[in-house]
Amino acid sequence: MDAPLPHIRPMSLVDCDRVSEIRIRGRQHAYKGLMPQPYLDALSVARDAERRRTWFAQGDGAVVNLVAERDGEVVGWAAHGPYRDGEVRTGDAELYAIYVDPVHLGGGIGRALLAESVERCSRYPRMFLWVLKENRRARLFYERAGFRADGTEEPFDVDGVPVPEVRYARALRD
Repeated sequence: MDAPLPHIRPMSLVDCDRVSEIRIRGRQHAYKGLMPQPYLDALSVARDAERRRTWFAQGDGAVVNLVAERDGEVVGWAAHGPYRDGEVRTGDAELYAIYVDPVHLGGGIGRALLAESVERCSRYPRMFLWVLKENRRARLFYERAGFRADGTEEPFDVDGVPVPEVRYARALRD
């Protein structure tokens, strides 16, 4: 029997600690072997949660944070908003991040969060996202959802190790 679809809702301030736990554990899981292990090991849930609470309190509403719940537990998080070209917001949307608790991977949570983000951005002509070039699992996930690499790459460096990103795009309107 398939797991029930998660309930997707806007994130609240009380979700910050759990979202940070999901983000950090998700990064450590997804980027193992793609980023230097000392960098991943040094990621701190407490520091991330403090930053997240500050950003959440100061937010202007442009960034939409969503959480996925299953059986009353927050098991995933996504954030989207206007596409940023440097510091300038453009007329397109961007999926800034999406993470699922590694224990719950493969249960449809990521798909549900992505689908909700795409739906909420339907007023934009396109949605962009950035993904590590070598993160094959994530790239396949986005490709299955209709996103395609558009040929744009960004150099990205973590503790002196290059981990380039590629940009994906999906049309949201005809």
